[in-house]
Amino acid sequence: MATDLNIDQIKYSDVFDLKLSKRRPDSTLIIGLSAAVCLIVTALVLTGTLSAFYNIPAILLVFLGTLAVTMISYKSTDLARTLSECIELLAPRSANNSDACENILHLARYSKENGILALEKINNSISGDLFLRRAISLIIEGTNAEALEKILAQEMHEISQSRRTSVEVLRRLAEVAPSMGLIGTLIGLIQLLGNLNSPAEIGPAMAIALLTTFYGAVLAYMVFAPLAAKLEINIAAENTINQTYRRGAISITKQEHPHTLEMYFNNSSSRY
Repeated sequence: MATDLNIDQIKYSDVFDLKLSKRRPDSTLIIGLSAAVCLIVTALVLTGTLSAFYNIPAILLVFLGTLAVTMISYKSTDLARTLSECIELLAPRSANNSDACENILHLARYSKENGILALEKINNSISGDLFLRRAISLIIEGTNAEALEKILAQEMHEISQSRRTSVEVLRRLAEVAPSMGLIGTLIGLIQLLGNLNSPAEIGPAMAIALLTTFYGAVLAYMVFAPLAAKLEINIAAENTINQTYRRGAISITKQEHPHTLEMYFNNSSSRY
């Protein structure tokens, strides 16, 4: 699973060989979202009714109404965090657990050969993986294994919980959008029934009734729900990587032989 590293060849300059996470565009998200929008727009253009699907009252009711109702349930910091998470989804940090295993094994061998304090030089150059940097800092400070395990477990929980709040916000938006569409439909029907004697008023009322449902469905099932699912997947992947770093940090603190850590990773991977 992990490639063996020659300890004699490990030098400070080799820190750049660590496979740290880097931001890369998420092609599946970008292509999928763009394709969905293009398909709807193309269908409307081909029917020659694109302008009929533009209605300012319906847009205000669904878009702003969905945001307003969601704001009732969450703090402004939660909403700002969710917006930031959505932007980052377009270019998330790409990393996988096999790279994390190789990174921590590299560091374990380095510390075994040169001493734990030698990790400080490497830690100063790590910027992409904040959790890994935090773990190495605790090792260098001489934190014992039991305390290290508790601290890193708590930090993992806090990171995961903070990001899961963004998932909850997106799911809440996905729930509210169709509801606002339904409210718009009811408003449109009430206006329609109240103006049966005025044919000129029936068209606009019917437009609001149908377009609000359309806008709500598009927002919920093409935007908010897929983004929530994607973010949840990314959180799970990050949690797995952090768990690998946590296990490796404990092993380094205990000064276990790197081969023991490698066997642990191999056994863990064979279960899946």
